[in-house]
Amino acid sequence: MKTWDESKEQRKRRKALEKQGLSTVERTDYVRGYLEAYKQSTKKNYVICLKWGTKYGPEYVNKLYNMVKRNCTLDYEFICFTDDTQGIDKHIRTEPLPSINLQGWWYKVWFLSNKLPITGTALFFDLDLVIFRNIDRYFLYKQDSPFVIIRDFNRQVRKNWDRMNSSVFRIKIGEYNNVYELFEKDAIAIQRKYPGDQDFMFANIRNHIFWPDEWVQSYKWEMRGRSELTVVNGKRNFKKPGVPTILPDTSIAVFHGTPNMDECIDEWPRANWY
Repeated sequence: MKTWDESKEQRKRRKALEKQGLSTVERTDYVRGYLEAYKQSTKKNYVICLKWGTKYGPEYVNKLYNMVKRNCTLDYEFICFTDDTQGIDKHIRTEPLPSINLQGWWYKVWFLSNKLPITGTALFFDLDLVIFRNIDRYFLYKQDSPFVIIRDFNRQVRKNWDRMNSSVFRIKIGEYNNVYELFEKDAIAIQRKYPGDQDFMFANIRNHIFWPDEWVQSYKWEMRGRSELTVVNGKRNFKKPGVPTILPDTSIAVFHGTPNMDECIDEWPRANWY
């Protein structure tokens, strides 16, 4: 199964290799050649995250940086957009958030604008997730698509659910400046109208595509199961420690809501979040 956006010639070559019954090593050599060609391109790639306020400490940024470093072999630059750089690893590039009247996740809408100090392609990650397998495919997948995002995790109970979850998205920087300008004109009213940034994005970005569902999974709902959740000492957690179900193509576990990785009673998050 291919996990990148092949050209017609690349697809023909891959099919030919498969028909010839070539060994895994020979097929791997073909994939390696494709990746090398990608690495040599002049396209600039970024991994970006957002840290605003005190909900998440600098350790969340530092661990995200480490997880990306371990699991991405492509060329990229990691940037944290934040209002407080204290405690963030000195190897991480930091950029200030703009002085606009926004809080929390609403700053993600700013990433749609052409006002960022970078150009190229940005892969955004929330801080409350665990990356535990290679993520090259998130840059390689459907490269002509300007906006790729998670199909919201309510898909777990509604199979035809088509809403967005903005925990992981890829964007061609500046492509949706018109959407940001729409938001900027009446930001207060829009924040009242929509529950969150992803709802506003869903209403105004219509040429998006979704990541394959298996790639990014909800730890609570899909990897462990809603029925395993309860309230312990006033906080949501699992009834007892357990082991997640990990699909072959899953590389990212999202901890939306509670518990976060450092609160979860399971051993798996602690073993992989570092």
